[in-house]
Order: sequence, then C-alpha cells, then structure tokens
Amino acid sequence: MKLRELTDHLESLAPLEYQEPYDNAGLLVGNPDREVNQALLSLDCTEAVVDEAIASGSDVIISHHPIVFKGLKRFNGNTYVERVVMKAIKHDIALYAIHTNLDNVEGGVNGKIADRLGLQDTQILSPKGDLLRKLVVFVPMDHVERVRAALFAGGAGSIGDYDACSFNTPGYGTFRPGERADPFVGHRGEHHREEEMRMEVIFPALKERAILRGLLEAHPYEEVAYDIYRLQNDYPRVGSGLVGRLERPMGESDFLGLLKRQLGAKVIRHTALRGKPVANVAVCGGAGGFLLGQAIRSGADVFVTADYKYHEFFDAEGKIVIADVGHFESEQFTQQLLLEIIQKKFPTFAVRLTGMDTNPIKYYS
Repeated sequence: MKLRELTDHLESLAPLEYQEPYDNAGLLVGNPDREVNQALLSLDCTEAVVDEAIASGSDVIISHHPIVFKGLKRFNGNTYVERVVMKAIKHDIALYAIHTNLDNVEGGVNGKIADRLGLQDTQILSPKGDLLRKLVVFVPMDHVERVRAALFAGGAGSIGDYDACSFNTPGYGTFRPGERADPFVGHRGEHHREEEMRMEVIFPALKERAILRGLLEAHPYEEVAYDIYRLQNDYPRVGSGLVGRLERPMGESDFLGLLKRQLGAKVIRHTALRGKPVANVAVCGGAGGFLLGQAIRSGADVFVTADYKYHEFFDAEGKIVIADVGHFESEQFTQQLLLEIIQKKFPTFAVRLTGMDTNPIKYYS
C-alpha cells in the first residue's frame, strides 16, 4: 500500500494537531505516495535500527521518538542524527514518528501503561484546552434534521460520553435577495422573513473542515449564515497523563514490586513511602514531572513516571509517592501498541518489532 494510507490511519487515532509545540511528529523522511511493503517498529530510530531495516527489507521505520527535533543545517555525518537521516535517505527508507500526539490520546502510550498495571476507570490527568470549537448555524425548519445529521456525521456534537448533542432555539431570520441572488426561499428585491432554528454544536477543532463541508452540502441556502467560536473548555479525551484505580488496594511495597515486574524496570527510584495503601495511580510515560501537581490533586497515591531530578523528588512533600521507572521502561510497550494498531487495520501488511535495545541507559549491578 501507499505510505500515506498507513500514516493517515495512525494520524486518525493520534492527530498531529495533538502533539506538543516542541515536538516533531509525523513523516520526517520519505514520499507519502511511495509504495511500502513492510514496517519496522521501534521506540527510537538509531543507526542500528536503520541497519536492521535494511537487512530485513523494511521500507519504513515507525518510531515513538522523532530522530529530528529541530532543523538540521548540514548533512555531513558529524552527529548521529545526521548519520541516521543520511542512511535512511540513501537506502530509500521512510522515517515516521508518532510521539506526544500518541502520548496525549486515550488508548495511547499512557493507556498501555495503565493496562499493564490493571488500572480501571482511567481519565486524562491534565486535559488540554483550546481544542474545542462551537458552531452556531441558522437553518430553515424543514431542513433542521438533515443539517443536524450532517453535523453529527462530520464529528460534531460529542461531549464526554455523550454524542448527538445540540442546542436548538426557534426564531426567525430576515433577508432581501439581491438581483443576482438565487434564493431558496423568497424573491429577488423583496424582504423575506423565514422561520429558522438556531442550532449550536461543539466539535474538535481539527474536524472543522469536514464539518463545514457537510454543513454546506446539507444546508439549502445559497449563503449559509454560521458562526464559529473558539472555546477554552478542557477537552477531556486529549491531554497529558492518566489516572485510574487498581482493582483492589495493595501495600506500597507490593505495588512497587508489581510496577517493576510489569514494566520490566531494573530499578525504581522513589520518594519515601507513606505507609498507606495504594488505590489510585497516576501515570505519565517519559518525563512527566510537570504533572506532579495534577497527580496530587487527582487523589493518586503513587505517580509513575520518569526522568526525575534529585531536587524534584522533594516536591512530593509526603503527599504522594513518586516512582521513577526510567524513560525507556515507561514507554517500551509503545512498540507493541503500534503493532496492535497496524495489524488490526491492515492484517496482511508486514510489520515487525525491532530486535535492537535502543535504551541508551545501562545498569551495572
């Protein structure tokens, strides 16, 4: 299939619009219209992974971490980033990254961690704002159902666990068609009053184009009157981290043992234990220290994340147990998640997990 088909599916689940401003997710190297026959999945894209792709006949590498975070000014092989990109181009291997956009969706990186720990009733720990819009449109009464159905089909009208949500207020509109108009109702040069419904729906900003296309196709008027408002409301389905509850509470030491086993951590750095049972757990794959305040406010007993610095551990202040499992350890199962996503959609497409250990941190014991 074409590379575009594969990346379009990944981005339908983890839209690029959901990545953090510093990130560089998406297609980094390659032509989206080229044919691809096999994908290699890895947490990181290293020279060894590119060599593995060459040896295995893989023509696209899908990694969690982007090999390129910022602009490259020269390609002379002086850095590992330059060497990876140069080798991929030389051997016609596409490079695709799905990073914080996969972190920030339900069922993404943090969902995989939550599944391995058996967390239930999970919720986004820090929902994002400024991702929702409100559409207000005025519709003649005999076309209300048709227009409403088109808006819902385009992705409007979902609020939390509810869909098909709209608010409707009857009223009337007035207009006078000009000499060059082709009015659906009324006559050129004459004032007209039409009974209409003011319809309001909320929608994710990234679906605006599809929703407007459906609106304009379903609405009978030559000139459709509508407004779009930018909302600051949090979007509960998109954001950083997750919080959930264990099936049954357990002791802190028992939980740390579970954490070590389930995430394959060689060591867990943690703050002082509080002598309280663990019932609620917050998680954030990778460097999640910025979420400590939200983890405490959520009522979590333990915050599982990585990349904590010495002085940052003091910030727990006895209110929560911080458990640093390591960056690689917290995100390593992202490869398996991507495998499941791709195989479910494209069951006959060849996809394999890397055999390389890309963790740059080694442990001496």
